[in-house]
Amino acid sequence: MLADTTRLDDATYLRHLNADSHRLVEVLAQTDPRAAVPTCPGWTADDLLAHVLDTQSRWRQVVADAVTTPQGADAIAPTPRPTSRDDLLDAVRTETDRLAQALAAAPAHEPRWAWSAPRTVGFVTRRSAHDACLHRLDAELTAAPDGTLRSPIDDALAADGVDEALRVLRGRRPTWATLRPEAGRTVRVVATDTGSTWLVTLAQLLGTDERGEQRADPAIYVAGDDPVDGTVRPVGILSATAEDLYCRLWHRPVMSEPHRAGDLPLVAEIEGVLALPLPALR
Repeated sequence: MLADTTRLDDATYLRHLNADSHRLVEVLAQTDPRAAVPTCPGWTADDLLAHVLDTQSRWRQVVADAVTTPQGADAIAPTPRPTSRDDLLDAVRTETDRLAQALAAAPAHEPRWAWSAPRTVGFVTRRSAHDACLHRLDAELTAAPDGTLRSPIDDALAADGVDEALRVLRGRRPTWATLRPEAGRTVRVVATDTGSTWLVTLAQLLGTDERGEQRADPAIYVAGDDPVDGTVRPVGILSATAEDLYCRLWHRPVMSEPHRAGDLPLVAEIEGVLALPLPALR
């Protein structure tokens, strides 16, 4: 499978951004403001609302004000948290609409600051859709920890979320590090419902960090494409629905466990790397 074939068009991302953000507000409006968010330890329902408000406001300002530098992004002030519950709910509804309007008005190829390449409006559109989807799931699990309010994740969006998590989040590396894949230690990750596949190789981040310490941190390398024609022979397979892979990579509850085949110790090693805390998105 060629890289970037999971990407959706911008109109689809915006549709998901709107639907999931408004679903989040709808669910949390009926939830105790102090209810714990099981997927975000230490947060309450209102903390989740305030986080979504601040994140969407920051991205909206980056896009609408054509911010292209880290200094410009750092200058964006945190969004004040309304003191009234109704005002907080209304603020999230309004900010979602403002973000969607800003994204729709700016060409996807235009440069904007982002914490990873490509630093464009299109990156913000994709990231905002996935952020809304995951936090919508957080809201549903806050309202009903038993999963009875959980709604399905669109399979194409989920497959794209797997791609973003593997290539963008796990693909980031510190400026001090060199990525060294371990030859022959490759697993094919398969989304069983969409047919999307990724070749994931166990790797190490090697180098001397900012404190002068020698590091050899576990990491992964994701191939640019997976020909799926027999020319590349991974030694293990990890397969599940796109939704379950997506949730697993983002440390959310899955509906069912993945299927594992081949070199099971290697599959377990790679799953261990994927289970490490996600890097800060700043």
